[in-house]
Amino acid sequence: MMVVYSFYIFDRHTECIYSRLWARQDRPISGSGTSNRPISTSSTASGGNTLVPDLGPARARPARLSAQDDAKLIFGTIFSLRNMVRKLGGPDDSFISFRTGQYKLHYYETPTSIKFVMLTDTQTLNMRNVLHQIYVNLYVEFVVKNPLSPVEHPGGEGVANELFELALDQFVKGVL
Repeated sequence: MMVVYSFYIFDRHTECIYSRLWARQDRPISGSGTSNRPISTSSTASGGNTLVPDLGPARARPARLSAQDDAKLIFGTIFSLRNMVRKLGGPDDSFISFRTGQYKLHYYETPTSIKFVMLTDTQTLNMRNVLHQIYVNLYVEFVVKNPLSPVEHPGGEGVANELFELALDQFVKGVL
């Protein structure tokens, strides 16, 4: 069974405009219990220094990071890897995913430079098509086409759309 640890959306100005963490129970090495209780955070202009529990790949860290710091680390990683892949492989090559001993990071970038990132367990196959479906069927439908949703997200103002969150949760549970 596939495990999704977290999901992030970054705008073209490098701001994390949406993050969703799916908590999981600590489990013994031989066990396989998971919890489906989601923790959703949308970045806000007023800060966002909320502590989140150690989840998935973050469990080996000695200190807990805020959701904002986690998002910055994720963006720094994809920014560096994307640039390295382009320099080594040429402008037509693209960064899709990478795997560590603890998790696998999946990446999809839209033509408008919106970046979708999903962290899963290491056994998960390529999720690029899933991230594309989230963009086309959920983000475009519930966020871009929503007249009340801002076009730009200044200061990290996040995607605050309940329909998008519900649809994302159902979609991820359906993919599992």
